[in-house]
Amino acid sequence: MMCDECRKQPATVMVTRIINGKKTESYLCQDCARQQNDLSIFSEGGLTLNNILAGLFEPKFAFPNAVSSTASIRCENCGLSFSDFRRLGQLGCSECYKQFETQLEPIIRRIHGASQHTGKRPTVSRVTALRGELEQSRRALREAIEKEEYERAAVLRDRIKALEEQLKQS
Repeated sequence: MMCDECRKQPATVMVTRIINGKKTESYLCQDCARQQNDLSIFSEGGLTLNNILAGLFEPKFAFPNAVSSTASIRCENCGLSFSDFRRLGQLGCSECYKQFETQLEPIIRRIHGASQHTGKRPTVSRVTALRGELEQSRRALREAIEKEEYERAAVLRDRIKALEEQLKQS
């Protein structure tokens, strides 16, 4: 689609105006949009995809020039700083997740609603499922013992024995 104004360049901006309840749309190139509306979003360092996404998830990241105490933290493995991550929108290596864990967790929670996987998991083998259930039962047994819930602990102990037997047979 070509610009509605100059009809020379491709339209990259859609301008919607609602005046007295009447909606009008214009498809403009960047130059015509800048001239007509004096849009400041096209100025240097203004509206970028990274800034939009960062602002949605962490409002203070929407302004990359703001000084932050976390900006000076660097990954010991690849040297990426947290301000570089905010600017680039991606981490440098797997160690960055550990290095920036405290800064990333609130962002991940805001995006996904949790910091641990809660969605569907790939189908697993029967043995893998049994091992997972066994580990979960062992954790529950430790918790029951700590809380002095001995009746529940006895049920869990029996469940663990049954799961161990099933694993031996598999």
